[in-house]
Amino acid sequence: MAVLLSLLHQTMWGQDTLKVRTLTPVSVATDRPSTVTAATPTHVVTAQRIEQQGGLVLSDAIKQLPGITLKDYGGVGGMKTVSARGLGSQFSTLTIDGVAVNDCQNGQIDLGRYMLGNADYVSFANGQMQQQLQSARAYAAGNVIEMHTRHPQFVGCNHHMAVGLEGGSFGLLSPSLLWEQRLSQRLSLSIWANHLRSRGDYPFTLYYTNNHTDSSSVERRQNSQMYSTTVDVNLFYDISSRQQLMLKLHGTDGFRALPGPVTLYSIKHSEFSYNRMAFVQGHYQWMANEKWRMQLLGKYSHNYDGYEDTASLVTAGGYLRNNYWQQEGYLSGSVAYHPWQHWTLSVASDHSVAQLKSNLKNNSQVERYVSQQVVSASYITPMLAVHTNLLATWVDEMSNSRETRVHYRRLSPYAGLSLRLMARGNDTTFHTVRLRYFFKENYRIPNFNEMYYFTLPRDLRPERALQQNIGLIVAGSFHVGESSAFSNYSLSVDGYYNHVNDKIIAVPTQNLFLWSMMNLGRVQILGLEATAESELQLVESSISLSANYSYQYAVDVSDASSRTYRQQIPYTPRHSGGASLYWENRWIDIGYQVVAVGHRYRIGENVESNRVNGYLDQSITVAKRVRLETTELQLRFQVLNIFDVQYEVVKNYPMMGRNYRLGLVWRF
Repeated sequence: MAVLLSLLHQTMWGQDTLKVRTLTPVSVATDRPSTVTAATPTHVVTAQRIEQQGGLVLSDAIKQLPGITLKDYGGVGGMKTVSARGLGSQFSTLTIDGVAVNDCQNGQIDLGRYMLGNADYVSFANGQMQQQLQSARAYAAGNVIEMHTRHPQFVGCNHHMAVGLEGGSFGLLSPSLLWEQRLSQRLSLSIWANHLRSRGDYPFTLYYTNNHTDSSSVERRQNSQMYSTTVDVNLFYDISSRQQLMLKLHGTDGFRALPGPVTLYSIKHSEFSYNRMAFVQGHYQWMANEKWRMQLLGKYSHNYDGYEDTASLVTAGGYLRNNYWQQEGYLSGSVAYHPWQHWTLSVASDHSVAQLKSNLKNNSQVERYVSQQVVSASYITPMLAVHTNLLATWVDEMSNSRETRVHYRRLSPYAGLSLRLMARGNDTTFHTVRLRYFFKENYRIPNFNEMYYFTLPRDLRPERALQQNIGLIVAGSFHVGESSAFSNYSLSVDGYYNHVNDKIIAVPTQNLFLWSMMNLGRVQILGLEATAESELQLVESSISLSANYSYQYAVDVSDASSRTYRQQIPYTPRHSGGASLYWENRWIDIGYQVVAVGHRYRIGENVESNRVNGYLDQSITVAKRVRLETTELQLRFQVLNIFDVQYEVVKNYPMMGRNYRLGLVWRF
């Protein structure tokens, strides 16, 4: 919210041509997405907000956003995936500095593997981002999570350092180091390193009945320890005033014990996962003149994932070790051209080669070749912004156990508009009302797990999702009385309709280890989102308030004779929301957060035995900054889940009760 007015006049997509007073200085090193003038609902979580919330991993930054359904398997190291507006986690794409993260094995990204310590901001866009230069893979996404790396800013010095240490309940320990160095007038470097570990042995209440009215006992989470070490190296080169180059080298090494589901008479403690991830990527932008702009993206990634079960029931010796090695080479280019006033034409072309090797008997090597091309056109005035694009997808893949290749071909359209209905303002006040609408078709190709692993071989059709959204947003700023205080605010309401065809579902066959994947599903999602944000800037303090509410009617319409017909799809609450309040002042900063999630069902049959109860997760934060001549010391204390609510996000995976964190950051 602190960048709201800056976004109103900095955005490229069409501006309200009234004088605006910027309330808070912000970094202009990067163009943050507009939350007001975009045709797609877009939310931005700044580094300041991340710090206020004490977020460690990427899922912490977006779990409070409207329409987000987070699947969390418990603990610091538990897998965390996100589903937006009922479309499923595999429709959401994560980009880091504009370069998409891909996992062709399971098609979903574990947001718990990506740390927030060096992030400038995190944004989330339903449908797609509204940037003129973006990759075809970003155009193809149903929803886009963008994490942008902090760009060093040097004023009167040539280096910055920040040393952090965070500790908490159940063995949580997270030291970190950030070093930023200006190598020359145009060249700078940043290195960020972090080590995160936790025992994860938190207590929880095991209820013997689903309605929590019968007997219960207090147990302790077992086999839940984890560690993860991350190193992120970034090189920033301002070649000229019109050319910028950024290179990133990223590596992660992690281990997680998998505690598994908790049931009354069966608690398994024999599964572990290992992960090593490394990638190098580059991002180059060139503004040739006022009419031409170009962007090049490139990436090479190598991932290792290992799964170990020391008491397996599917092997003769009771021991199972599956190893997967995934490599991908990726190249993207895009060009934007402004032939006339208000008009922009652009093209984007992506090409990638992904290979997955494993130690499994069948399909030990699978390869996928993807080519995506986009042509787009935009018409932008202060009153109206219209965006259209057409995406062409070509995919070829083969396995060493298949005799023939698998081919996919598709054309997918998008159209969106943002219309200014009202704008009023003067030197001290500003108010605008805008209407937005978009339509988009998405095309999700089956991932390698669905096609080849742990399933009966079967030819699958890709899922096709149609998205529509219409919304109204009101934003502005004004003086508070006769004083020098200002307030900014933003209110939005969006209604949406999504329809998924050929939804891929899994059906067990002989046992729970052998499944058949089938195209049997159709899902209809009707929803409503409402958000409110406000910030009051006083002379020596500020108060920030945000709240959101989501309603999702997401039902299975595959078969009228089925017992799941017109019933809510799994793990999608009808009602959810959140709120936060933060007060910054010269003495101490105080924050409060709440996440509210209604009841859900673990499978498609909405009966009491499948019900997962709703919950309220509330947290408080107290922080103090001590500024000296050249250094700053920050101390932060958090109480998470302050009322010790015993709840589950995923059935039989209990979450932490009340826990504590203490963080210290020294910047110099």
